[in-house]
Amino acid sequence: MILAIVQARVSSSRLPGKVLKNILDKPMIVHQIERIKNSKLIDKVILATSTTASDDELAVVCGKYGIETYRGSLDNVLERFYKCAQLYQPDHVVRLTGDCPLIDWDIIDQTIELHLQSGNDYTSNTLEPTYPDGLDVEVISFNALVATYRNAVLPSEKEHVTPYIYNHRNKFKVGCLKNDRDLSYLRWTVDEKEDFEVIKKVYENLLLFKDKFVLKDILEFFDKNQDLNKINSCFVRNEGMLKSLEEDKEFRKKEI
Repeated sequence: MILAIVQARVSSSRLPGKVLKNILDKPMIVHQIERIKNSKLIDKVILATSTTASDDELAVVCGKYGIETYRGSLDNVLERFYKCAQLYQPDHVVRLTGDCPLIDWDIIDQTIELHLQSGNDYTSNTLEPTYPDGLDVEVISFNALVATYRNAVLPSEKEHVTPYIYNHRNKFKVGCLKNDRDLSYLRWTVDEKEDFEVIKKVYENLLLFKDKFVLKDILEFFDKNQDLNKINSCFVRNEGMLKSLEEDKEFRKKEI
C-alpha cells in the first residue's frame, strides 16, 4: 500500500493562510490534493496538519471537500508524519508539502516507480534538483520512516522529516529522479505573496481550458509569458531548510 501524506498548516511564517487562499473559488490546498489524486500508484491521500486552533479552519475545509485529515504536532513534523503513517501501516509513504499546487502526478508516479524498481529506502527528485521548485516528491519506505523517527534528533530532521535518511546513506539506499533538462531555476512553490501571484495566473490561464494540465503545459505557458519568471525569481530555494540548518548549529552547541 502506498500512502501519500500532504503536510500543511495555516500558520506559515512568510505567507500565513497560504494553503487556504482561493484560486478560482477553491482553496489552493484542495487544487493540489485533486492533482495528487490523479496518481495511478497512490492508494490513499491524507492531509496531515497540527492540533493547534489555527489549523481548525483547514480541517473544516478538508472535511467539506472530502479530504481525510490527521492532526498532530505543530513543530515536530516528523512525529506528525510518522504517527499519521503508523495508523495505516503502508509499505511506502509519499511525502508532499502543501505549498506545491502545481505538483505533477506523472512525476509523482515516476518517482514511485524508480523507488520500487530500485528497491530504495528513499527516492526523491530533490537531492539533485532538476525539476522546478514546487514539483518536489519524496518516497520513503515505511521501515526507513520508523528508523528515522526513532533516531532523528536535529531540528532540521524533525521539521523536514527526511534529512536523517539522506544524511545517513551508509544506513539507507537512496535514489534520485532526474529530469532530462535542468528546470531547477523555475520557482513554482508558494512561500511569498509573489509566488502566489504566479501560481494564480497559471491556474487562471490553464485550468479553464484544460482540466488536467501537466508540466509540458505549464512550460509552454511560461514560454509565452516570460515576464512571469521575474515576479518571484529573487527568492532563494529551500529557505526554510537553510534556517533549520542554522538551528542545528545552535542545537549542537548546547549538546557540547
